[in-house]
Amino acid sequence: MSYFETFSDMAMKTRRSGDQAQFCPESDEELFNSTKDIPNDGKGKRVAFALHVNKRQARKCVSLCVLQTEDGVSDGSDSAFIRDKVGITVRYFMNIGITVIIAVLAGLLHWAHLTNLFENDKHFSHLSSIEKEMAFRTEMVFLGSLFRIYTGIMDFFGIPTKACWNVNRADGLNPVESCEGMGDAAYFYVSCVFLLNGVMMSLFYIYGTYLSGSRLGGVVTVLCLFFNHGESTRVMWTPPLRESFSYPFFVLQMLLLTRILRRSKLERRSLVALGACNVLFLLPWPFAQFVLLTQIACLFACYFMGYLSTSKMKSLLVVHLASFAICFVMLFGKLELLTSFYISSLVAGWAIIALRDDITRVCKLGIVTIFVQGIAWFTSTVLLKFFISFILGASNDAHIGNLIRSKLTNYKDFHTLMYTCAAEFDFIELETLLGYVKTLILPVNIVIVAIISGKAIKEVWRSLRRERVDSKEDVDIDTEQMAQFANGEMVYHSLQLVAFAVLAILVMRIKLFLAPLMCLMASLICSRQLFGWIGEHFKSHITVFGILSIMAIQGVANFQSQRGIVGDFSNLPQEQLLEWINANTMPNAVFAGSMPTMASVKLSTGRAVVNHPHYEDTWQKERTKLVYTMYSRKPAKEVKRNLMQLQADYFILEDSWCNRRSRPGCSMPEIWDVEDQENRGKLPLCTLLSIDSRPHFTTMFENKVYKVLKIPKDAK
Repeated sequence: MSYFETFSDMAMKTRRSGDQAQFCPESDEELFNSTKDIPNDGKGKRVAFALHVNKRQARKCVSLCVLQTEDGVSDGSDSAFIRDKVGITVRYFMNIGITVIIAVLAGLLHWAHLTNLFENDKHFSHLSSIEKEMAFRTEMVFLGSLFRIYTGIMDFFGIPTKACWNVNRADGLNPVESCEGMGDAAYFYVSCVFLLNGVMMSLFYIYGTYLSGSRLGGVVTVLCLFFNHGESTRVMWTPPLRESFSYPFFVLQMLLLTRILRRSKLERRSLVALGACNVLFLLPWPFAQFVLLTQIACLFACYFMGYLSTSKMKSLLVVHLASFAICFVMLFGKLELLTSFYISSLVAGWAIIALRDDITRVCKLGIVTIFVQGIAWFTSTVLLKFFISFILGASNDAHIGNLIRSKLTNYKDFHTLMYTCAAEFDFIELETLLGYVKTLILPVNIVIVAIISGKAIKEVWRSLRRERVDSKEDVDIDTEQMAQFANGEMVYHSLQLVAFAVLAILVMRIKLFLAPLMCLMASLICSRQLFGWIGEHFKSHITVFGILSIMAIQGVANFQSQRGIVGDFSNLPQEQLLEWINANTMPNAVFAGSMPTMASVKLSTGRAVVNHPHYEDTWQKERTKLVYTMYSRKPAKEVKRNLMQLQADYFILEDSWCNRRSRPGCSMPEIWDVEDQENRGKLPLCTLLSIDSRPHFTTMFENKVYKVLKIPKDAK
């Protein structure tokens, strides 16, 4: 008699007697094959099985029972129909519905909050078109085609998409036309960004609910994000940044990864969806590859400890490799991807998996095997990365290594200082850590990670001891280890949290990954798996509400402080500059200057620029370095030659770039002193040109902030 027949027979007996039937297979494969085809009984009654672990015998037992329909409910009722046709109960359907409704509400609240903060800060609805573009300033490069499709459809049906009015301005300035509505390009752009990030909050609620196993866990995640909103995102202040488009897909990617890690059976649709999220995360934002590198490292750590099976790890590697190949093609063969640590880690990981049996056979001791595999993966990743870079003659991501190197040593060069002198690339501030403590997410996460780590250490140690006993008894050790603790998803999240924490300490910008993940991990205070020892649901909920009440003391204050920010965007000097460019230069004129200003020139005037804010590209970095010789102490003749080499017609000089510094050693002339030793001590060229631009340049326009210098035609 087959196991399925055995189960079916027990199920029928259970229906007659009401007793619980139990069967203990000898292996996980036997368990799966025995239970995968258990059917619905076709009469509104489902056969359900629960997996229990017999701690004494270390064997898995399956208990079967029949869920009887309530008395008085016929087989033709709506409940029976839904169970028979859809395969779910009414209660399950209602639970899903409630979860979706709360998720939608969370997303709408976040969208409204972002819109309100942005409007309060910029008074965006009353800005002219050029002022709205100046407010973006950096990376407005997406959604152009979508906007044209939207306006085309609306125009076809004769539906108005915007309302315009004249806005009177003070200080004798001329009135400007301001438009509001999705038919305005800037308004459409901002609305799409905020809508996407509203959906992200819905995902966070679903994510917290799924990870903790409780809808209350999802609520905890959302509340923590609102309480720590300023540390979790900057989309409300700078919506055009590439991360505003990319990060929501990373949240969805991690949710899908959690599902894959939790479920014993791999689903093709989940893997395909994971790959699609990888692509959408990688395409807009080059930094995404380094985030995925930390994810791969954490997954391999779980795999080496036995929390992931070989088949599942291989499937995840295939998904990442396929995503990488698609992005590489769509980005026109960008070498930065091919020479990255990310692709090297995937290739090296595949090799380690192939050699795992040999490593296990040589090392014998389990703890030694884990360390050897980890060291081998890390070493081969680094060596392979540098080998590929050497073969291709490219080092597009060298600045990342130099950035980390500068944090740990006294190393510095021009490009490294361009990063480290910016506040977001400095070490994390003590004020930020204190904020985490005041809202309790740091203490709560420390407790949660400690509990997960303790359980993981016990599980791994128990597994290692069992392997030692099996090896003495000449029992074959299966390298396809099954998950031992919640399929490893909690261990993975703990490792990912530690990785982000270390990086955030070194580079403050990474706190935008750390804070949301801490808010997500806070949902685990609702997990019965971790905190079931507290008692029944009532005691658990009281404990959670008590923690939330303490969080709200500082969290509500943070929320009110954000809502209280009121500003009004105005940049008259730049507006004058852009209007002069539109009126007095040829459409094919070429401009050079600081990266943020060049973004505004390109966006608002359509003129060609020789450098822009996408500074991570090696070619772009070198061009920008040539442009920034204007702020060095080099001779004017040499600087003019650099601009001629770049075929620039005009240079936009800004006094603020010449004089400002975020801290000692961080003004542009001081940054140049690191590499330009022979000119140290001289007056910066920008200071000399602000007094008199002759004889090498001609001043064409000047206000209190900007000075446009023309390169003489005979010099070109």
